[in-house]
Amino acid sequence: MKENWRLFVGLSVFYVIMAVVYYYVGGEAVGITGMILAACLAGMVGFYVWFTQKRIGFDIPSDDLNAEIADDAGELGFYSPHSWWPLPVAVSAATMALGLVIGWWLTLIAFGALMISIVGFVTEYEKPLPVNQH
Repeated sequence: MKENWRLFVGLSVFYVIMAVVYYYVGGEAVGITGMILAACLAGMVGFYVWFTQKRIGFDIPSDDLNAEIADDAGELGFYSPHSWWPLPVAVSAATMALGLVIGWWLTLIAFGALMISIVGFVTEYEKPLPVNQH
């Protein structure tokens, strides 16, 4: 992560220098603003990565020049192999985008369907709490 935050901070400095050069060459206000905003974005990412590296307190394997690729491997997480929920999420999102063209009524209906499908997607593997039986 050391090199990652240095990369983003360096990119932020580069954007600031280019914005100054662009200003003196006679650049427009929109381009200068865009470069300053890009510098701020790169600086924020660099600060976040630096802060996270300081909080972890040790170097990650990608910082070690002698590390193997397998040293950085880890658990990637659980991905459902047979889930149908991405399909209604995608159809609802596409219908919502289409509703912006057709009419607000379709956008509202699709938004409701999107919320229901997102809840179904997120809670797919949740088990209900057992009912106390006396």
